[in-house]
Amino acid sequence: MDQNLLRSYFATVYELPTDSGVVRASLDGEIVKDQEGLPSILQRSFAILTAYNPRSMLLPRRVNDVRHQVMRDLLILGCYRVEHCVGFEEEPEGVWREPAWVVHGIERDESIDFGRTFRQNTIVYCQNARPELIVTDPTCDEIGKTFQGNWRVRQ
Repeated sequence: MDQNLLRSYFATVYELPTDSGVVRASLDGEIVKDQEGLPSILQRSFAILTAYNPRSMLLPRRVNDVRHQVMRDLLILGCYRVEHCVGFEEEPEGVWREPAWVVHGIERDESIDFGRTFRQNTIVYCQNARPELIVTDPTCDEIGKTFQGNWRVRQ
């Protein structure tokens, strides 16, 4: 995988919904020794999935919105709890923002299948407070190849 693309994936900030408000986090943190210090959402098993811009190809908003809604409907039909989140560049000049879904309790292999089906380069999967970036497009790297991250809570 291209190292610049990998760095940008790790630096992406996700706004994740919680009962007490939004938690902003990225995967580029230091190793967390005390997982209890993390917000509770980051301690659970979930995936962050999107259907926007397959293989990094910019599609019209209308097409992206329809694809994203289809993904949500399929996840809900699979009996998953799905919540809206967004990923974005935190850099002041950054303009990229992409809607995504937080899918609670989905199995790792099934989340990879969703990423592959919707032609995403990667997905984010978290288990036991450890996030990983997983390749889901064979043109980027071997499907299932994992890049381990660490949560970094942003203010």
